[in-house]
Amino acid sequence: MDPVHQDFFEGGAGRERTLAANERAFERRWIVPRVLRATGERDLRALVAGTSLAAPVLVAPTAFHRLAHPDGEAATARGAAAAGTTLVVSMAATQPVEEIAVAGGTLWFQLYPQPDLDFTEYVVKRAESAGCRALVVTVDSPVFGRRERDMRNGFTDLPPGYACENMRDATGRVRSIAMDATVGWDRITWLRGVTPLPILLKGILHPADARLAVEHGVAGVIVSNHGGRQLDGTIPTLDALPAVVAAVDGRIPVLLDGGVRCGTDVVIALALGAEAVLVGRPVVRGLAAGGAAGVREALERLTTELDQALALAGARRPADLTPDQVTTR
Repeated sequence: MDPVHQDFFEGGAGRERTLAANERAFERRWIVPRVLRATGERDLRALVAGTSLAAPVLVAPTAFHRLAHPDGEAATARGAAAAGTTLVVSMAATQPVEEIAVAGGTLWFQLYPQPDLDFTEYVVKRAESAGCRALVVTVDSPVFGRRERDMRNGFTDLPPGYACENMRDATGRVRSIAMDATVGWDRITWLRGVTPLPILLKGILHPADARLAVEHGVAGVIVSNHGGRQLDGTIPTLDALPAVVAAVDGRIPVLLDGGVRCGTDVVIALALGAEAVLVGRPVVRGLAAGGAAGVREALERLTTELDQALALAGARRPADLTPDQVTTR
């Protein structure tokens, strides 16, 4: 991979404190196993927002996959489908959602709310028509984060021949993604009137926002700090998870992304109340190394580690895990 593009995928905002803290938050947690639980063969299956998963692990929305591998998001979709999970297609994908859908597998679609409501509705309807099963609305980006690596590298736009294909309007023109600081909860109400798809909000960290999400009828929340790519110094997602879970109180599913790198990380997140996790950078690394096969290998390795960790923690199913099986040191 071009080092400039690798920096784009691997980097974070500011001094990258939050980027590093997401992983350190898992390093501070320790699993307290239960024994003699007769787990037998584990059952990793999950049902999240109406979507069936072979394991509670989804592929997080990440931009510009053709910069990692020529086959782009279509290869990521094939790898995710082979691993039995769902790809959340980025609004900033370098292939159109329709082309990604042809690759097979279950898709969700990630949306940055745009100031132009007609265009926003047009994008949502494209995702619906392509067969996406849910809409993931990113709510932590009123403005772009300050990404020092990209600034040093002068990486401010895609190379010639690449485009954010989901930003094409009805005329075929590719629009720039706008971060809209005027977006409020009324936009979520508007979106619910535009689409029958279940809506999940990505970027929830404060428990008060989690309660508001429930009040506004969304289908789930994703505890996320944008992989440390927006506000540097933001609380690590794992640290934010328990308060969000408590605020939601079982009324809607809570998912988590940020810092998940191995199966024991998944066990820790599930024990603390997440119903599933999303992984981004490990999947992009797999894509860069081996295309669709690399994505499948990365996801299957994570699932194998999860299965083993569940057995050793004394759980047959993810729902068997309990918060008292995680301690902080």
